[in-house]
Amino acid sequence: MREEFSKPSLLNFDFKAQMYAEHFSFKPASSPPTSSVWTTRRDGEVRLRMDEQGIGSEAPKTVHELFQEAASKYGDYYALASKKGGQWIKLTYKMYYDECWKAAKSFLKLGLERFHGVCILGFNSAEWFIADIGAILAGGFAVGIYTTNSPEACCYVAESCSANVLVVENHKQLQKILEIQDKLPHLKAIVQYGEELKEKRPNLYSWSEFMALGKDVPDTQLREIVESQKPNQCCTLIYTSGTTGQPKGVMLSHDNLTWTAAAAGRFIMLKDAKEKQELVVSYLPLSHIAAQMSDIWSAMTFGVQVFFAQPDALKGTLVDTLREVRPTAFLGVPRVWEKMEEKMKSIGAKSSTLRRKVASWAKGVGLQTNLKRMNGYSEVPMNFHLARHLVYKKVRKAIGLDRCTKCYTGAAPITRETLEFFLSLNIPVLELYGMSESSGPHTISLPHAFKLTSCGKALTGCQTLIHKPDGDGNGEICFSGRHIFMGYLNMEEKTKEAIDEDGWLHSGDLGKHDKDGFLYITGRIKELIITAGGENIPPVPIEDAVKDALPLISNAMLVGDKEKFLAMLLTLKCKSDGETGEPLDDLAPEAVEYCQKLGSKATKVSEIISSKDKAIYAAIQKGIAAVNEGAVSNAQKVQKWVLLEKDFSIFGGELGPTMKLKRPAVAQKYKAQIAQFYTEADAPSATAPRQ
Repeated sequence: MREEFSKPSLLNFDFKAQMYAEHFSFKPASSPPTSSVWTTRRDGEVRLRMDEQGIGSEAPKTVHELFQEAASKYGDYYALASKKGGQWIKLTYKMYYDECWKAAKSFLKLGLERFHGVCILGFNSAEWFIADIGAILAGGFAVGIYTTNSPEACCYVAESCSANVLVVENHKQLQKILEIQDKLPHLKAIVQYGEELKEKRPNLYSWSEFMALGKDVPDTQLREIVESQKPNQCCTLIYTSGTTGQPKGVMLSHDNLTWTAAAAGRFIMLKDAKEKQELVVSYLPLSHIAAQMSDIWSAMTFGVQVFFAQPDALKGTLVDTLREVRPTAFLGVPRVWEKMEEKMKSIGAKSSTLRRKVASWAKGVGLQTNLKRMNGYSEVPMNFHLARHLVYKKVRKAIGLDRCTKCYTGAAPITRETLEFFLSLNIPVLELYGMSESSGPHTISLPHAFKLTSCGKALTGCQTLIHKPDGDGNGEICFSGRHIFMGYLNMEEKTKEAIDEDGWLHSGDLGKHDKDGFLYITGRIKELIITAGGENIPPVPIEDAVKDALPLISNAMLVGDKEKFLAMLLTLKCKSDGETGEPLDDLAPEAVEYCQKLGSKATKVSEIISSKDKAIYAAIQKGIAAVNEGAVSNAQKVQKWVLLEKDFSIFGGELGPTMKLKRPAVAQKYKAQIAQFYTEADAPSATAPRQ
């Protein structure tokens, strides 16, 4: 026990663990009992963090046990729906199970070894799910790779998990693998699912060829492997996108997936298909835990029907799919909600004066009513019913969310402005928070229990601890529960940094609880800017305030570590290349609109920067001055700023796959501009742009 603060030790959470260990024979009789809650070995076993009662005491299950239950309970219900040639092709739960069983036998035929990886590189599809579950049933690890990864990044993941098989979507992804296959000593085969093969090569299979491979493998051989699996063994690796350093392989056990899926689904009150089947659209990257937990594991637990979006979903077709499917639950990352907001605002701006007036009135009513509701008032005014009839229902229908009772956001911070925009249209967007290391969710907001900018409360069966809180109650957020990962594959030091000796997972995030127990994230420990004067400044609130004040700003990054004052890098909202995602010089429609309001004729980023557009620069200066007005201290004021020629993007390397800002990468890329802030003059001259 550390001396600086007192916290409950999770090493006392042994209650039923021993009983279950014996019941499930987690270890052969000859080996010592599993006493540690973590391991870094691929074949390692951990002590499950069982509770004495409640959801945390429920019997652990393997993935196969969960899937078998789903197949027998929801057999004839539809599980997966894929659009082929304009038609939805559907698989029932029974068919889904049979396909995964077939895939598992094919993996065995290809020589998949116990605790070796099957890497999957491609957009969401039935084949992605089947390869993932098939790999687990066959005793391997399911390992997603981001489709945006470079060949070198793919190589790192495949080598790290000793991949025996790589499953790719198409010719483009195949080329990445062919470039690196000589560096992968464990690789035995490549399977391509999304399109027909353009070339014949040894050990390269089409999806149909792959699925036929295992027909001669006896069921008994697979059954033996399935029965040897234990809930406390690893079955999935999630590679953290890592804003610093190489990605780490987060080891998730069968119990991590099956327990968390049930705990999270119950917490948000997902309906069982027997009562009323929930519908979801799968489009977020499955290499990320959020999509896997919602689209594969929670869906399987409750008999949800999953519809696959088109591969160009995030380039604009997502709303078409939403309108067609009309899901009952929807998870969007902040960028998805922001894009919807931007599109709706630009459509709204083109409406007639009367329509604009009605919409503006309805939004005022919506925001006030929902904010009161959030604070416990249950009365709904008459004008709210009228506004719902005239505006809210139509808006929901237009974006395909008319049946959606659960709208969620996670994976990155979302601005208050976006939350209030949707709340004003009677669409509460609820925040959840967690990490790969907690199998996805840790805290979740609920329709009847949410607060703007809070991430909600811990799932039932999970605990939160604020480590070393300061005078305001801010400290590092730590988690415990059965959703906590096993460890980082082959990285003992990193695992010990993450899981302390009392079993708590340290998130690296700073946060605090309010009087009602709602959690607020206030920053990241590693992101804190410590000025030359020794003041600790969390950058996100200041960056968000600048973006809120200036609708034409896309990204803002605060700098000033070890310096005398703060400065900021700014980018403008612009269009991007539909194929590569590379930011273009053309301003986005809403940015052009904003420029026009200011009296500027600019339509390109380069025009604004090269001419130091007076109207735009003055507006930015004014916005930053307004943010500085609300600063807690002089040290927290932004003294200088610069407009960059290109917006941040995954393509440019400034954003990670989940659109998180990679601060070290940005600082490196723009080090000359940053250095200039501090070389021009010892002291800043009021709040001014860098000339």
